[in-house]
Amino acid sequence: MKNRLKVMRAERDWSQQDLAEQLGVSRQSVNAIETGKYDPSLPLAFRIADVFELPIEEIFLRDEA
Repeated sequence: MKNRLKVMRAERDWSQQDLAEQLGVSRQSVNAIETGKYDPSLPLAFRIADVFELPIEEIFLRDEA
């Protein structure tokens, strides 16, 4: 699943570690989500949306099939 996580994190001048700490996950997990190697669970996706104060749909984008 594509996402805007890296761009949104950079706009806030947060490191991957900063975001990971806010989410309660590892920096490696944030990296894997940003690079599309890992799709977050629904609860984690909601935590990400809460941290950025945005709806999930503005962070995670559907892959066009």
